[in-house]
Amino acid sequence: MGSVPAATPMVREIWRAQRADGPAAVLAIGTANPEKCVPQEEFPDFFFRATNSDHLTALKDKFKRVCLKLGVQKRYLHHTEELLRAHPEFIDHESPSLDARLDIVATAVPELAAQASKKAIAEWGRPATDITHLVVTTNSGAHIPGVDFRLIPLLGLRPSVRRTMLYLNGCFAGSAALRLAKDLAENNRGARVLVVCAELTLMLFSGPKEGCFQTLVNQGLFGDGAGAVIVGADPASPGERPLFEMVSAAQTVVPDSDHAITMHLTKGGYGGNISTREVPGFIGDNIEQCLQDSFGPLGIAAKWNDLFWAVHPGSSAILDHIDTVLKLQPEKLAASAAWC
Repeated sequence: MGSVPAATPMVREIWRAQRADGPAAVLAIGTANPEKCVPQEEFPDFFFRATNSDHLTALKDKFKRVCLKLGVQKRYLHHTEELLRAHPEFIDHESPSLDARLDIVATAVPELAAQASKKAIAEWGRPATDITHLVVTTNSGAHIPGVDFRLIPLLGLRPSVRRTMLYLNGCFAGSAALRLAKDLAENNRGARVLVVCAELTLMLFSGPKEGCFQTLVNQGLFGDGAGAVIVGADPASPGERPLFEMVSAAQTVVPDSDHAITMHLTKGGYGGNISTREVPGFIGDNIEQCLQDSFGPLGIAAKWNDLFWAVHPGSSAILDHIDTVLKLQPEKLAASAAWC
């Protein structure tokens, strides 16, 4: 076979001209939650009342202990007791309720994503039509047209905005979206990337069931919310202000961990498993090697306590394992713990 011809000087010049001069940076941040907020200490009462399960007193007491151990402080919820009364099929995970759940999140997720996005755009200070790329991720639904498409009229984006929709990426969805945004911003001069993550736990919601501990974990751990950031390189002056520069992004697979977190569509919403016993251990056992693999190629010999930390707050157990392995000072994970 013949060799591939080298790029001509003109092509190389065009390619160089299309790339940004500096690193990608987060230029603005916005968050949003549904109106209903339930403190963790009140959540067992809400959950068992809303699912008509107050008669399961032993299971309710067990759930209270689960909620305390998970370290969550409060949660925002799209689903109210009124919504659950209108959809009794949501309480029994064996009932066919997938279509009804998808109908609700098809509207609710874009609306929540739009709330967070509008806050980010307002902080950014430029018109929404200056957004060139849109990256959206959610585990709540799987639709065509997707959340990305719905956001165009909700935000007043240009029809030509370049969209990427990520579904069912689990807990690393936000990081995956930021990694993609970094590449887009640095390889497209002048690009301004709106990154949006939005989640509703309605897809996982079901009532308590004797002998099904996973249901209690799912309900006790998660809440509803959305976050949006605007990413771009070479901030324009005056006006744009880089909050965080994105120097590097990496991803790795922990061996033999594919069973620890699973998710799949069922007739009753999402099914799957989250091993609260194994996941913190997987993270704790591998966190230091992952950090070394990330910083080593950059020539940075960082001490872990010299860094600013923003860890995905999957649970207090995950934060505790990271803290123990890396021997972090007490304040290092305070920001992450505050989001539990």
